[in-house]
Amino acid sequence: MVPEIRKKFNEEFTQEKYEAFLKDINTAYNFPVEFRIAETPIFIGKEFKNEILNAVDIITSFIMSNEYKQLSLNAIPKSMEVPNDPGYPAMMAIDFAICKDENGKLIPKLIELQGFSSLFFFELLQNIMFRKHFYIDQRYGGLFNIHKPDEYLDILKRVVVGNSNPENVILLEIEPEKQKTRIDFECCNTYIGVKPVCLTEIIKDGKNLFYINNGKKTKIERIYNRVIFDELDRRKDLNFSFRFQDELNVEWVPHPNWFYRISKYSLPFLKNKYVPETKFLCDIETYPDDLDNYVLKPLFSFAGVGVVFDVTKEILDGIKNPENYILQKKINYEPVIETPEDPAKAELRLLFVHNNGKPYLVNNLVRLSKGKMMGVDFNKEKSWVGSSLAYFEHL
Repeated sequence: MVPEIRKKFNEEFTQEKYEAFLKDINTAYNFPVEFRIAETPIFIGKEFKNEILNAVDIITSFIMSNEYKQLSLNAIPKSMEVPNDPGYPAMMAIDFAICKDENGKLIPKLIELQGFSSLFFFELLQNIMFRKHFYIDQRYGGLFNIHKPDEYLDILKRVVVGNSNPENVILLEIEPEKQKTRIDFECCNTYIGVKPVCLTEIIKDGKNLFYINNGKKTKIERIYNRVIFDELDRRKDLNFSFRFQDELNVEWVPHPNWFYRISKYSLPFLKNKYVPETKFLCDIETYPDDLDNYVLKPLFSFAGVGVVFDVTKEILDGIKNPENYILQKKINYEPVIETPEDPAKAELRLLFVHNNGKPYLVNNLVRLSKGKMMGVDFNKEKSWVGSSLAYFEHL
């Protein structure tokens, strides 16, 4: 979106550079990345960067307010509350579509937000590899407020590991070796020494949890939680020794309650120019006449599971639990990323950690698309789409 930098990148791009870039990423940890890596990062100049930061300030100010903290307690389903909530999310992500307003000016539009972790560690690897294989102007950086990888890792270690030894901290997931995001888990283990552990391998003894580390029963003091609850709900075959709702001698990062408290549940309460019209389905007395301009989303699903893009009255009438859905006005992603073929649309995820009472922006990831939606299924056989990174003008 910075024309001169985009033009230079596209002119200097070669398939050979891209394949060497992919090879480096795919061999870093002895297995290939299981999602498509895009051919390009995106470049964001100061003006649009400031617009994004303004949106962030307005949104985070509200969701960290006492008013919303009280409201968000209602987001936690009955019997699902986890003890010892610290009152804030240790990690958080906010997703924006890159759009244009009625005057043709770039504007970020909120897609959703999550009081949950994301690819905090893989994005550092992707950043390093982009800079290794392509020319990236030094005036542009992918790490907000931080300009050196070591500083970034120090922050993540403080948040995830805290005052514990890394061996007493685990990354908790469902069958981590089978997850498409396992490259992020390997990066986490390499960068800060925190190993991925399947929740079925946890040993419970009273209020204490343990795992087997190099043949030794090792106490768990902190859990870097990567378990997504809608996936857990679908896996009735799993047997594990504890419940998230148990009173346990562990600290959660981020605390599981915030999976619900900052989520699509938050969207109907946000009212500003960066947020599309959004309502709880149970609060709608009369459906809009133009339902084709809306999308239906379940509150607590990830990766697009359960999203209905082509909404009809019959579909809405058939929802048995409307309090668990939102109806959101569709967002028109603007195809502003010039590529050798069709221009691409971009979705920007901003990654935050908690610092001194408020969310602190540290990194980002990007998804590029040329399909109807952002997911892989809508971008088959297309190039210059997939996982990417934004570089922001900082000098």
